[in-house]
Amino acid sequence: MAKQEKLIVEGTIIEALPNTTFRVELDNGHQLLAHLSGKMRKYYIRVLLGDRVRVELTPYDPNRGRIVYRYRTPQSAR
Repeated sequence: MAKQEKLIVEGTIIEALPNTTFRVELDNGHQLLAHLSGKMRKYYIRVLLGDRVRVELTPYDPNRGRIVYRYRTPQSAR
């Protein structure tokens, strides 16, 4: 699949499911199932409830996606 066919959207993790699968609510209110990408699994990137993520969607199934990036949350002042 060519890169231009993938749709990139942003959302928030609302539920953690087994096997590194998550329910994500997009900014437009749509909910979908998304799994972690291979590189995020390889480097043990931890994704928790409430995290902002970037999700890749294919034009074939808009209800499933792949989490490709977790945005950093601002750290509280120490």
